[in-house]
Amino acid sequence: MQTRFLAKDLAVSAIGYGAMGLSEFYGATDEAQSLRVLHQLIDLDQTFIDTADQYGRGHNETLIGRFLAGLESAARSRFRVATKCGIERAPEEAYSRTINNRPDYITRCCHDSLKRLGVERIDLFYLHRVSQATPIEESMACLSQLVKEGKINHIGLCEVSAATLRRAHAVHPVAALQTEYSLWTRDVEQAILPTVKALDVGLVAYSPLGRGFLTGKYRHNSDFADGDFRQHNPRFQQASLDHNAALLDAVRPLAEKYRCTPGQIALAWLLAQYHRLVPIPGTKQIDYLTENAQAAEIRLEEADVALLNTLHQRVEVQGARYTEEGMKGVNA
Repeated sequence: MQTRFLAKDLAVSAIGYGAMGLSEFYGATDEAQSLRVLHQLIDLDQTFIDTADQYGRGHNETLIGRFLAGLESAARSRFRVATKCGIERAPEEAYSRTINNRPDYITRCCHDSLKRLGVERIDLFYLHRVSQATPIEESMACLSQLVKEGKINHIGLCEVSAATLRRAHAVHPVAALQTEYSLWTRDVEQAILPTVKALDVGLVAYSPLGRGFLTGKYRHNSDFADGDFRQHNPRFQQASLDHNAALLDAVRPLAEKYRCTPGQIALAWLLAQYHRLVPIPGTKQIDYLTENAQAAEIRLEEADVALLNTLHQRVEVQGARYTEEGMKGVNA
C-alpha cells in the first residue's frame, strides 16, 4: 500500500478505512466479524482508521480501542486513528442531532474519546459539523490548546465551506478536511477542492463509493435490510436509483478496460484528483475490504480521468445526499 501525506507530518495509507458501519447505520453488525475486518487491515497495510464519537454513541471508538489494545506495540504504532466530535445525539432517538462546537464540549469529548480508544494522543481530531452558534475561531482555539497539551496531534474539519476553512486555518493549521466526495457527489470541486489545494490541506473523502452505489451492487431500494439508513435516503429511493443507473453504465466500460470493478475505478479516479486526497471506504466484509485496497494499484490514463471528470455534466445525479436532518451543519 502506498503512503500519502495528509499533512507534512501525517503519513497514512493511500486508502483508509471508514469504520462507521461496524457500529450502525448499515444494518446488523457482528462484533467478531468487525474485529476480523479490522485485523485484515494489517495484512493490507491500511494504516488509517476513521471513526467518530457519535458512531454507535461511543461503540465504534470502543471497538477500535479493543482492536488496538490486542496488538503488539509494533503493529499498533503503524496505525493512525482519526475521530470526531461536535454532534450530539439524543439517546432515545435514532438520528435526531444537534451541533455543539462549544470549547467545553470539545474538550470533554476529546477526553472521552481518548479513554474509549485507549490511546494517549489522537492522531487527527475533527470537528464533525460546524455550528453557527459558536464562532469557528473559538472552536479552533480550543483545538489548538488540545494540541499544545499533547491530547491531539492534528486538527481536522468536516463538511465546512471554503470560507470557514480559511478562517479556521488562520487560527491554527488544519491538517485535513473531510467531506463527501465521489463520482456522484461532486460539490467539493466548486470551492473546497481548490481551497484545500491552495492551503496545502489534506482531503479525506468519505462515502467514496457512493454508500455502495458505485460498486454496482445496489439497484433496488428493497436490497437494503431493516436498520439500513439507505432505505430512507433520498438518493436511494427507487426513482433516483433508476435515474442514476446511467452513471454506472458510463463507468462499466472502464472497469472492463482495466479488468477491475466499477468501485475500484471510482476509487482510482479519486486518487488521481489530488496528491493529498485519501478515500476512506467502509465495509463489513473482508473481500470488499481487499477489493478496495487493491484500487490503489490502478493507474488510470489521463484521457480516462478526463472522461470521468466530465461525467457529471452528462449524467445529473438525482436525489439529495442526506435527509434534512442529516444536512445539519453541512457547508457552514
